Amino acid sequence: MMNSAIHVLIVDDHTMVRAGLRMFLENTDNIEFIGEAATGDEAVAFCKENPPDVILMDIKMQTMDGVEATRRILLENPSIRIIALTSFKDDYVVHSALKAGAVGYLLKDATPEDIERAILDAMQDSGKFDKKMIQSLLKSTSDNPLSERENAVLKLMTAGMTNQEIAEKLVITQSTVKFHVSNILVKLNVNTRTEAVAFALQHHFFDGR
Repeated sequence: MMNSAIHVLIVDDHTMVRAGLRMFLENTDNIEFIGEAATGDEAVAFCKENPPDVILMDIKMQTMDGVEATRRILLENPSIRIIALTSFKDDYVVHSALKAGAVGYLLKDATPEDIERAILDAMQDSGKFDKKMIQSLLKSTSDNPLSERENAVLKLMTAGMTNQEIAEKLVITQSTVKFHVSNILVKLNVNTRTEAVAFALQHHFFDGR
């Protein structure tokens, strides 16, 4: 049982999509719709004034797309969980969203139950991804789907550092480190820190870096 409602922002350049998502959120227990934006610029501005807990972020938008908006929002407020929500079945789009820092990825044909589960998972530091899309992405061993900060955490993990040591090194809290580690495990499709380190070494994530 959630102690307080999860505040969610909808970002999409289609009015009907925003209306449908808003109707769903307004009728979902423990989730509170707090606003909407039609562009990436509007989303960035909204988050500066009223940071949400979770953003449902469209990827393909005019002027500033969802990938760039995700980068800018997380630069200002890394605690926001962003779920990429798009109709584009494209490995590059998936990769770009993950690299920007998205903690979840769902196609727009996802069911309301999938969207609700993704929001709850994001708040529990367990990303929700469309399994077919993430599986396709991870088949390419040359791709590193992690964000810059996740790569920094994983690199320190490969050096044998504990969460406390990583937190001190990166000047972040241990809970933030745990959040990044959880995302790393999901994105690399592994179950433990040891497997994540082995994956990174096997696929040469940090060679020459």
